Amino acid sequence: MPIYEYRCRSCSADFEKYVPGAAAKVACPTCASGDITRKLSVFGLRSDGGVVASMPSGGGGGGCCGGGGCGCH
Repeated sequence: MPIYEYRCRSCSADFEKYVPGAAAKVACPTCASGDITRKLSVFGLRSDGGVVASMPSGGGGGGCCGGGGCGCH
């Protein structure tokens, strides 16, 4: 089962959940609301013996600049 990342629209909590598919019903573990949205997940790919992170453009968050998206690298 894949792990999906979600954000609750009611309380703004972010959480992850193992689900059998993208269409599975999921509720927020903080407030039990069903008004949630699935977030874009970041994943790694193996290429030429190295690991390359795939990140959405526009920067990261939580202290990570996302590989130079903020101009600090």
